[in-house]
Amino acid sequence: MGYVTLTREGRDKLVSELELLKGAKRREVAKALSEARAHGDLSENAEYDAAKEAQAHNEKKISEIEDILIRARIMDESVIASDEALLGAKVKVMDKETLEEFVYMLVSEEESDFSENKISFTSPVGKALLGHKVGDVVEISVPAGTINYEITKISR
Repeated sequence: MGYVTLTREGRDKLVSELELLKGAKRREVAKALSEARAHGDLSENAEYDAAKEAQAHNEKKISEIEDILIRARIMDESVIASDEALLGAKVKVMDKETLEEFVYMLVSEEESDFSENKISFTSPVGKALLGHKVGDVVEISVPAGTINYEITKISR
């Protein structure tokens, strides 16, 4: 697998999450396992099964984040054009039909978080915005149809 490009903010967020998973979350899971073992027969102990599943999920997430961080390359924003919708840019768009405005930050798949308006540059919207400038109107094919966005601002 190749490298992963992250923003500095995205890398810091992953490092914080990893610390939480390796520290507090591991202790929480260990405590749950210990309490479940104390209930006796493990073969019919739903609490023990749930705790083991939580442990496996936590360890898998730790492994995934460590893999991303090992392969991570931090973007050097000083060499990236500030007037184009590129990785790391915050792009303000206006829906030409509804006149609603949205701000999206273009990030890698590993950093994408729609609740924070961070969209992957490989998503349909991200792909369509990539490389465009203020004033450009982009047509985006999404599962619900077609959206026309005008780029009104780009910032870093």
